Amino acid sequence: MDEALIRSLTPGVLTVLVRRGADFAAAEDAVQDALVEAVRGWPADPPRDPKGWLVTVAWRRFLDAARADTARRRREDRVEEEPAPGPAPDVDDTLQLYFLCAHPSLTPSSAVALTLRAVGGLTTRQIARAYLVPEATMAQRISRAKRTVSGVRFDRPGDVATVLRVLYLVFNEGYSGDVDLAAEAVRLTRQLAASVDHPEVAGLLALMLLHHARRAARTAPDGSLVPLAEQDRDRWDTASIAEGVRILQAALARDRLGEFQAQAAIAALHADAPTAGETDWPQIVEWYDELARLTDNPVVRLNRAVAVGEADGPRAGLAALAALDDALPRHTAVAAYLHERDGDLDTAARLYAEAAHKAPALAERDHLTRQAARLNSRRRGSR
Repeated sequence: MDEALIRSLTPGVLTVLVRRGADFAAAEDAVQDALVEAVRGWPADPPRDPKGWLVTVAWRRFLDAARADTARRRREDRVEEEPAPGPAPDVDDTLQLYFLCAHPSLTPSSAVALTLRAVGGLTTRQIARAYLVPEATMAQRISRAKRTVSGVRFDRPGDVATVLRVLYLVFNEGYSGDVDLAAEAVRLTRQLAASVDHPEVAGLLALMLLHHARRAARTAPDGSLVPLAEQDRDRWDTASIAEGVRILQAALARDRLGEFQAQAAIAALHADAPTAGETDWPQIVEWYDELARLTDNPVVRLNRAVAVGEADGPRAGLAALAALDDALPRHTAVAAYLHERDGDLDTAARLYAEAAHKAPALAERDHLTRQAARLNSRRRGSR
């Protein structure tokens, strides 16, 4: 079985059924039934037209379900309208699925799950493993999402910003279980970029490529986190960096700046520096100023405080940090880093330990704990 082929065909098959009149939930169930049958039969007898085969089988499964549902007897009229088997029309409606799956009535987690299922072609089990939740829990989440969008017309204009936010959430999940969600997000965003001409779509794709390029250097052999300044830059994927920079430059040239383009510009400046010491921090601060203007996001201002600390010294960074709510995620970790840079090891060690206690992820918690232990060891050695 060619899993990549199956996943690439799934959105098109689903949209064919919806165009023929099936509601989204019923169509998605029928497509999943067809995929199961494909897994069973294709290895021994692969079809000449895989998409046409899936459309035919899925439509028949939909009709079977419609006949069995006494509450939907009116759908039986469609039985006589079943198209003859043959090649499916070569129409790419993937973009419409993005907008449907990112419907504003859905919660972010439901929108992500539905996108991975309907557009990404992942199974419920794969999505559940990636999110480390029981399969039954994920199945319920997807079922609720499908019911929510089942009555939405396909000709409703979509919100690109909502779609991009969903894809960004998928990317930030990174890797867990047997599905690489970061790589999956890059694949889906490439698909979207091929379907819609929008500078922020290009900006998000560039951002993903630039961040993903550093992936191999982010963790040590023992699984511990490696901060950006300490990463082995020879392990960065230069081809992905070059592609990301090229896509970003084309997007910025259109003079329609958005938050993903600004984030990508910051990532590009980090990628462009041969060493951590050669990073152009003043320009990064300028991009954070642009990003703060675009989003007014307190997390952006938190990251800006780090950049100010690098560009203008730790005390300037601490002054920028003082203007922010100390309840912000990672505020304590940033304060610890800036106090260490300022030479206040006692305060820094205490704050690292406090930040470790608040850290949401085990790898981050372990990293902050090691930072606290390192400073405590230095303090004891200096006495």
